[in-house]
Amino acid sequence: MIASLPMYLRAETESALDTFWTLTAQSLRDRNIAAPDTLDHTAPVRPTWARSDLTLGQICNLPYRTDFHGQITLIAAADFGLPDAAPGHYYSHIVTRADDPRDTLAALNGATFALNGVDSQSGWGAAWMLFRERNVPPGAYLGTGAHRASAQSVADGRADFASIDAQTYALMLRHDPALTNRLRIIARTPQSPAITFVTAGRTAPTPYRAALQDALTALPARTRDTLMLRTIVPLSTTAYTDLPTPPRPINAVQA
Repeated sequence: MIASLPMYLRAETESALDTFWTLTAQSLRDRNIAAPDTLDHTAPVRPTWARSDLTLGQICNLPYRTDFHGQITLIAAADFGLPDAAPGHYYSHIVTRADDPRDTLAALNGATFALNGVDSQSGWGAAWMLFRERNVPPGAYLGTGAHRASAQSVADGRADFASIDAQTYALMLRHDPALTNRLRIIARTPQSPAITFVTAGRTAPTPYRAALQDALTALPARTRDTLMLRTIVPLSTTAYTDLPTPPRPINAVQA
């Protein structure tokens, strides 16, 4: 068995995630669902989604709709109370360097875009939707592997702009002010289903939702504040699958 909650894992949230999992695991066992004692903080993310013994994980909606639809069960989307976001949804901030004179998306037409991954909704899928809507395509791509690395590449001048998951950015504002002070938000992507809790195979999601809700209710206030997780929101499968699929950039250079 494995449980992995990697999407907003960082040194400052690890202990809070462990507490959240301990409460969730106990609630799952109370419902006769086997659960591992601890989270696996080192398991590679994508292979974890394919594991038949995945008790609880988190998936981004782009890889869900392109590769894992029908293979795993959607439980509920995380809701962080982002301003102007529908329940269970998120968006991304388009960021540039704070001292970049180009202060609109249109001014970045043909610029270098920092790309955390081609299977990231927040880093690529949502950004592509915005670029298509505004007719502002990047001229080149710098592959980074992570949102924070994308933000750092913009701050350091190796890329001109990036699309950063708004909840990741909220954590960066809290824990990486030296980095975010070097960045400026110039646009916001369209909304899409937020990072979603999943389990292996096709099964009833109801007991898993109840276990997560129990854990959220039992969390100490300080732990809940650390995670910034307000609630969970079940969404229809079509909320994920009806979104357009972005093309794969063909001229991405790895950082």
